[in-house]
Amino acid sequence: MTTIATAQKTFISDDFLLRSETARILYHDYAKEMPIIDYHCHLPPDQIAADKQFENITQIWLYGDHYKWRAMRANGINERFCTGNASDWEKFEQWAITVPYTMRNPLYHWTHLELLRYFDIDILLNKDSAREIYEECSAKLKQPDFSVKNLLKRMNVKIICTTDDPTDPLSDHQAIKDGGFDIKVLPTFRPDKAMLLIDSPEEFNQYLTKLGETSGLGEINTYEGLLAALQNRHDFFASMGGKLSDHGLEHIYATFDEEAAKQAFIAARNGQRPSDLQREAFKSMVLFETAKMDHAKTWTQQFHLGALRNNNARMLRELGPDTGWDSIGDYSQAQAMSKFLNKLDSTDQLAKTILYNLNPADNEVLATMTGNYNDGTIAGKMQFGSGWWYLDQKDGMERQMNALSSMGLLSRFVGMLTDSRSFLSYPRHEYFRRILCNLIGNDVENGELPNDIPWLGKLVEDISYRNASNYFGF
Repeated sequence: MTTIATAQKTFISDDFLLRSETARILYHDYAKEMPIIDYHCHLPPDQIAADKQFENITQIWLYGDHYKWRAMRANGINERFCTGNASDWEKFEQWAITVPYTMRNPLYHWTHLELLRYFDIDILLNKDSAREIYEECSAKLKQPDFSVKNLLKRMNVKIICTTDDPTDPLSDHQAIKDGGFDIKVLPTFRPDKAMLLIDSPEEFNQYLTKLGETSGLGEINTYEGLLAALQNRHDFFASMGGKLSDHGLEHIYATFDEEAAKQAFIAARNGQRPSDLQREAFKSMVLFETAKMDHAKTWTQQFHLGALRNNNARMLRELGPDTGWDSIGDYSQAQAMSKFLNKLDSTDQLAKTILYNLNPADNEVLATMTGNYNDGTIAGKMQFGSGWWYLDQKDGMERQMNALSSMGLLSRFVGMLTDSRSFLSYPRHEYFRRILCNLIGNDVENGELPNDIPWLGKLVEDISYRNASNYFGF
């Protein structure tokens, strides 16, 4: 039987992904020890507030992780071991069986980085090593040093921005604050449901009831009342330290017709589905009004664009959304994006903005679009965001940074985020930093950049941490 002592050692060396001496110097001497600002993630604040202790590695690693579920399904693993009623050990065993088949998928790198950085396990995970790794990790997770808060401290995290609906009372954030946690955990305002549920009048009306209660404004019966409730919640998020909004959209909406938006509200409030034009106008106007709220508070607005969600109708019915049935969409992005940003800029109400794309074909579109609206008020006001979702892997990160370098200023980039629901995902920042240092190191070795280590080291430190710290103004 394979044991941890005799199993094959991992390939994660000190110089993992660092292909030159310059890259190694930049990573080890400059990037490695920089703190982490995770300015966009989906960590559950209630688990931070409770300082949750997980019972085993499956609970913290496999519950809710649709990246792993997709890989397991592709490997022929039955759904019972992904989202079904198999035991935690059985689910972990099937993941371990799958891991060797994930080679060249980022999951293979992430899996072994996370085992090494959190649990000091430097062997390959496979069927033979599964039982001992499961037991060792699970035993450690029961120790106080492996509570949620201590896991975050272990990774040198300084600030976390969660993603929260306007109807969230933010009581968990208040509890974290009251508990005196060393790491700032701040809310991010994500009003997508207030816009997108216009497509479904029944759900829209349920949402309005909840928003009216949370805001304390009572029944919301007008378009103006909706905006007032959103402003109320925006103000409350700011009082709780929030400095960012976020939108997860197929594409930006830019049909600016306030009268049609009001008609959409009335129709939906009466249980009727608005026309296509009315719904498009409603989404556009609510998006526009919340963008102005962001600017008024010097917040940063984020747009995550291009996901084609819920492709598998059968599995959506069985499991619900966010269970691994989403893919890259090929939407037209440039024209509506330009129209939206230009309308805000025309009245000097364009907030600091980060644009993320899910379709790599749009890299250059977004990289050039950001340059249209920089105005000299702050370095890197308009950001082409880091590789997101399917693109937060080596090739995706390199392509994003190459496009940004060619058409903007990589030196002003605010760097990496996790966009994760897992407390074990922070080695992704290390992954990004190694890729960044290797990219720059290769240019130096090829004679394309000067061998000015102090300056390049500062650039790497800025992208890893300082740019984000200065940009968001936490």
